Parts: sequence; structure tokens; C-alpha cells
Amino acid sequence: MAFPLESTKVSLRQRLRARAGERWPQLATVRVRHHGAFAYLTGELADGTTLPLLRLRYNGSATTWGFAIYRASRDGYEDSILPSGYPFGTPQEALDCACGLYLNDATAWQPLTN
Repeated sequence: MAFPLESTKVSLRQRLRARAGERWPQLATVRVRHHGAFAYLTGELADGTTLPLLRLRYNGSATTWGFAIYRASRDGYEDSILPSGYPFGTPQEALDCACGLYLNDATAWQPLTN
């Protein structure tokens, strides 16, 4: 199993925070923690509420990651399919998919055009 380099981790954080700033004003920040090949994303609202959102799986590419949604009902992650129909995609697609669910905005499930 491949593990992301530090430069990949930094790039991932930058891209996710940029996407959150563009698309998700409800989020004060997005926190990313790494454990092996996985990156765990938590959103933080302005009032300090934290929302576990998703888990990304590094597959050797800095731009395409596996996707697992956080399931509050089971307090865990489940491999999932993105709106594109694939179980992998850009971190930005994964963030939009999870935020669409947890921030109640179904328009997020449209594929990215940029």
C-alpha cells in the first residue's frame, strides 16, 4: 500500500481548504489528519461544531483518491460512490459529496466542471 509524501499531504490540505472556501461558507475550516494511506476530513462550523465528513484513501496519485463517507449512524466510514459513478475521484468531489449530505445541499452532487 502506498503512503502519501508530505508534499502530497500539504497539497491535499490546500486544495480542500480552497474548495471549502469557494463552495462551503458554512464551514469555518476543514481539518485533515493522516493515518497511513488514509486522510480523514472533519469540517468545523463557525460555532465550533465539528462534523466528521469522509475518509480518502491514497492510491499513489495526488489527484485521485478512494472515497468513504462518514456514517454517523454507525460512527464509522463506508466505501462509497461519488456522483460521477466511481468509487474514486478528486478530493474536491469527495468533499462536495459529503458536504452535500451533512450540510443539506443536494446541488453538490453535480459533477465538478472545473
